[in-house]
Amino acid sequence: MLNIKSAQRSRSASTGGDDLLLGRVDVCDVQVAFDGVDVLHGINFDVAPGEIVALLGPSGCGKTTLLRSIAGLERIVAGTISVNGNEVAGRRHHVRPEARKVGLVFQDWALFPHMSVAENVSYGLESNSNRDDQVSEVLELVGLGGLGHRMPATLSGGQQQRVALARALAPQPSVLLLDEPFSNLDSGLRVQVRAEVHSLLAGLGISAVFVTHDQEEAFVLGDRVAVMRDGNVEQFGSPAAIYEHPSSAWVAEFVGDANFLRGVARGASALTPIGQLTLSDSFDCEVDVLLRPEHVSVTDDESGHGIVSNVEYIGHDHMVQVDLDSGCRVAARISGTPRVQRGQRVSVGSDGSACLAFPAS
Repeated sequence: MLNIKSAQRSRSASTGGDDLLLGRVDVCDVQVAFDGVDVLHGINFDVAPGEIVALLGPSGCGKTTLLRSIAGLERIVAGTISVNGNEVAGRRHHVRPEARKVGLVFQDWALFPHMSVAENVSYGLESNSNRDDQVSEVLELVGLGGLGHRMPATLSGGQQQRVALARALAPQPSVLLLDEPFSNLDSGLRVQVRAEVHSLLAGLGISAVFVTHDQEEAFVLGDRVAVMRDGNVEQFGSPAAIYEHPSSAWVAEFVGDANFLRGVARGASALTPIGQLTLSDSFDCEVDVLLRPEHVSVTDDESGHGIVSNVEYIGHDHMVQVDLDSGCRVAARISGTPRVQRGQRVSVGSDGSACLAFPAS
C-alpha cells in the first residue's frame, strides 16, 4: 500500500521540517482581487494535520477562489498562506503550485482523454525505477487495481473520479484540495463515492480541504466547516456547533431547515405566534426565533394555530407543513407515521428546547 505517512516523514526529515506541522494549512487575512474588485475579504482559517475541512457556501461566494489560492493557482493581494509551517503566499511572495506539496482534484476531474489511466496517474511524477510501482499501488488504493491500461472514456463516472483522486495522491502530498469533487456524480453514486473517499483520507491521515455547496456533504465529510458568504467566512467550526449555534440567521437557514418566528422577547422568553418560547439568551426587543423542524410538535386541535398545508414522506420521517393563522409557515419533522393530514387544523408547539433568537431584521 502507498505509505503517504512514511513518505511525509522522510520528506520532513530530509528538509529539517517538523512532523507536527505536516499537513497543516494556515490562512491569515487573505485577500484576493480580480481586475481591482475584491473577491476575498480578509479570510482566516486553518487546517490541522490529518483534518478534513469543508468550504461551504453558495455559488459565487469565493470558496473555489480560496482553494485555488491555497494551491497557488491564484495570487493573493494581502495576507499570508502557509503549508506545513512554511509561507507559500504573501503580498510579494508566491511559491509555484508544484512546489507547495499539495494535491488538487478539479471539479471536472481534468483527465487527459488521450492517455491511459496509468499515464494520467503518473503524469507529474518524477521518472525513476519505482514509478510504475507507485502508480500500481495508488490505483489499488482507490479500488482501480488492474485498470491502468484502460482509457478514461471507457470508465464510469465514479471510476473517473477515482482516477483523478489517484493522480492527486500519487505524488504523496501533505494536503489534498478538492473542488466540488462529487458534483458530476448522480445522487446514489455520490453518497457511495464520498463515503469511500472519506474512509481513504481518514485511513491515510492526510489533511484535506474540499469545496461544496451541499450542506449534507460538508457535515458528513468535514471535521470542521467554514461557511462562506460574499467573500467572507461567516462561521468556522464543527458541524454540530454550526448547526446548533449558528452565528447568524443567514447561517442558520443555509445549513439546514429552519423556521423563524417573529416574537417579542422579555428576558429569556419570547411571545410568538405559537405561544411563549424559551430562549437560550436574554433580549428586550423584537426577535426572530429559530425553531428547527425536529423541535416542532404538531397535534390535532380544532382551535389550534393553523392548518396543515402539506405532508411529505421522506423515508425515515415525515415533514409536516403548517400555515399559521398569523400568516407564516412552520415545518415540523415527525418520526413515524404522522397523526395529522392535509387540511386539518392543528396546534403547533415546541419540545421545550431553548431556542436561539436573533434581533429582528
